[in-house]
Amino acid sequence: MTLYIDDKNKKWFRESNAELWPGQEFSIEIEEILYQQRSKYQDILVFKSKSYGNVLVLDNCIQCTERDEFAYQEMAAFLPLLVHPNPKRVLIIGGGDGGVAREVIKHPQVEEVILCEIDQDVIDVSKKFLPDMAKGFASSKVTVIVNDGFEYLKQHTNEFDVIITDSSDPDGPAEALFEESFYSLMKAALKQPYGVICCQGECIWLDLPLIKKLMTISRHLFPSVGYANVSTPTYPSGALGFIVCSLNENATVTEPIDIKLADELDTKYYTSNIHRASFALPAFVRKELEETNK
Repeated sequence: MTLYIDDKNKKWFRESNAELWPGQEFSIEIEEILYQQRSKYQDILVFKSKSYGNVLVLDNCIQCTERDEFAYQEMAAFLPLLVHPNPKRVLIIGGGDGGVAREVIKHPQVEEVILCEIDQDVIDVSKKFLPDMAKGFASSKVTVIVNDGFEYLKQHTNEFDVIITDSSDPDGPAEALFEESFYSLMKAALKQPYGVICCQGECIWLDLPLIKKLMTISRHLFPSVGYANVSTPTYPSGALGFIVCSLNENATVTEPIDIKLADELDTKYYTSNIHRASFALPAFVRKELEETNK
């Protein structure tokens, strides 16, 4: 953990990564360290912050804070769910904090959610220190499988209406989830003809070459693809994206299929207008991603 004490004797968590976001740092003041252990796969830290509630950190990267987590969780869930006409069966890969599952089960057509998380410790820690996020685990619709998502997909084809990848950054346990082989496995696991995937798509300000790579992969595999940009204050540069892909060549991923439902959901961030607006990208991003159409 990167921790420092300032000249006023205040403790701060400092997030920095010379490889993923060189030349910048993000800091949050710590009130109390609640949990700090090494799991089989990664370093896990939870602390109570001065202004963002409890904060979950994996391998020195902030995963969520109680103050702003809903923006990420809602968009990860409802961008793909509102593109599918009848999303009954959903697979979440990762998502051990439970936030995406909590949102997915709000959709009235969802009947079953399989959550495949590699690290049991993340689930246990989230249940204890992030109970509002983890409450989705208590739903009878949710089944938790502790396994590697890549390996799980190899055993399942033509089974899911929607697959959501809620992963950490492309190093450590999540590295394989940013490769073409993983996207191919997701495609094979989808039900025809309307299957939809939604994948964590990194940050337009820091990761544009990686985003271009992922969009190129997606457009090679899926006929309908879009990149959505989301405001996420406690992620590096305050933004994170999602890549949304549909097997349906007539799908418009930038538009919710049921506007009335989109606006009636119990949400704090997602609406039908936010759905559309998230795909309106800055000119420099749009120009770069247009090259992936060639």
